[in-house]
Amino acid sequence: MLKAYIVDDEPLARDELTYILRRLKQVEVVGEADSIERTLEEIRTLRPDVVFLDIQLAEDSGLDLARRLLEYEHRPTVVFATAYDEYALKAFELEAIDYVLKPFDEERIRQTVGKLIRLKINRQIGQPDRSERKTAPPDKTDKLAILEDERFILVSIGKIVSIHSTEGKTIIKTDDRQYTVTEPLVSFEQKLLGTSIVRVHRAFLVNLDAIVEIQPWFHSTYNLVMKDGSKVPVSRTHIKELKQFIGF
Repeated sequence: MLKAYIVDDEPLARDELTYILRRLKQVEVVGEADSIERTLEEIRTLRPDVVFLDIQLAEDSGLDLARRLLEYEHRPTVVFATAYDEYALKAFELEAIDYVLKPFDEERIRQTVGKLIRLKINRQIGQPDRSERKTAPPDKTDKLAILEDERFILVSIGKIVSIHSTEGKTIIKTDDRQYTVTEPLVSFEQKLLGTSIVRVHRAFLVNLDAIVEIQPWFHSTYNLVMKDGSKVPVSRTHIKELKQFIGF
């Protein structure tokens, strides 16, 4: 069963979402809050699988909370549950798994819960925790299944150049073609733990074997030149890990 935490400054909205989640009988609501500070404190203790997060809080921003959760080693999955549709792009840039609009529809919440359960199962089937990742370049494994046009395409991980999110979509670039899918970037990151594909930016994963050049950029960041000629930014939060992988 999934453990969920709800963050919303409207008690009625929290009650409504709690009611729907309990009706589905696949989710345990372990806590709720109306502010960032209380949420951060309780998430460390309760360790929920998912946080349902409103955008507009009384004194805070749900986007700020999602950004801070990115720093957690055991961070929960984020689902934005809000009345505002104009923040969807920013939400997916912050690695949200879904974006649900108010008023809540039970069938829509059911779809989200199904997605969350599949993600949790994928993590449990032989997928190591982030803390178990080695600081040496990992070995390549076999294939990645990509769902495109209602069919699964098996792509050799060694052929992947980069994976990035943009405008609510995820783009997988390989040696010979490009795939556009709706599955979020964080899902691919979890599937590819222990392979040569690593995160270098909140919106980019790259294949270490596809990097041909590292260029210094402003504010102590870098650009990676990939074997297809594209450039990928490296954020400051991922520089140390990249240096450990590559040894520069």
